[in-house]
Order: sequence, then structure tokens, then C-alpha cells
Amino acid sequence: PLRSNNNPYASFGATLARDEEQNLWSTPHDVTHTEADDDRVLYNMIVVRNQLDKDSEEWQKLNYDIYTLRQTRKEVRSRWKHILEDLGFQKEADSLLSVTKLSIISDSQNMGKARDILLRLSEETNIFPTSWELSERYLFVVDRLIALDAADEFFKMASTMYPKRPGGERVEDTQKAPQR
Repeated sequence: PLRSNNNPYASFGATLARDEEQNLWSTPHDVTHTEADDDRVLYNMIVVRNQLDKDSEEWQKLNYDIYTLRQTRKEVRSRWKHILEDLGFQKEADSLLSVTKLSIISDSQNMGKARDILLRLSEETNIFPTSWELSERYLFVVDRLIALDAADEFFKMASTMYPKRPGGERVEDTQKAPQR
């Protein structure tokens, strides 16, 4: 027969397509991101979209919303990574931003301070888009920054690079403060 069930690569393309659909944060083969509320929202959007006819207007709208949400997440992550790299965490930036269901808060006494800093970041900077709901994942990142005694510096840098403007507008990249 031309097709055999013994071929280990027979479903390789289908597996990749399924992985991409389940890939909520653009990290291949990472199924740990369906724990937080914002992850569940995205996951539910994907499930609903996949039940619709691809030619329908509803499918196209949901597909656009999913794409927009993923792009927004990538942009926010990129902003955080840029600040971390400017603070000297070039090699550690990706691991500092990596949050999975196995991540833990380093010190429960830091939780209040981490929440306060995250709230200040959302209110006093444009590191998050105006429509963004605070993500639990960045609470873990702020906790790590507190443990490294870099949270206050991160906030200052975020305030400089992404200052809050009236109407929620962000300063363009060309107007950012010079890097150190």
C-alpha cells in the first residue's frame, strides 16, 4: 500500500496545525498557558471560532479578534523585554518573562508590593494598552523583579519609556528617552 500506519511522520503537519491553534502565547508546544483568566478567554474564543464555518462573517470577526489579542500580547511582552534588557538583563529577559502553571511567587510577603507596582504600571505608564486587563502573569514577573531588587528601577524605566499621556496615547519610539 502507498500509505502505511507505520509512518511516524504521517500526522506531522496535522500535529503542527493543532499545536499552533492551542498556542496561546506563541510558544510552541507549551500547554501551560490555559491557567489564567485571560488565557481562558483566548482559548474559548479559539474553540468558538473553530466550531464556525470558515466562510462566515462570525468566523472572520473572531479570527480577527484572536489575531489582535495575540498581537497585543506580543507587543506588551516586547515592551517588558526591552525594559529588562535596558536594565542589564539581556540574557535573563526571556526567563524572567516566562510564566507557566509551575511558576510560584518567591515570597508571599512581596505579593502586596508586586500588586501595587503592577497597578501603578497600568495606571501611570502605557506599558499596557488602555483596554488591557491586568494579567496575572506579570504579577509573577514583578515578584521576580522585587526578588532581584530591580522592581523600582523597572518602574522608573517604564515611566520614562512609556509615559502616560492624556487620552492614553503613548509617546512614539522616536520621542523616547535616550537609553543608558
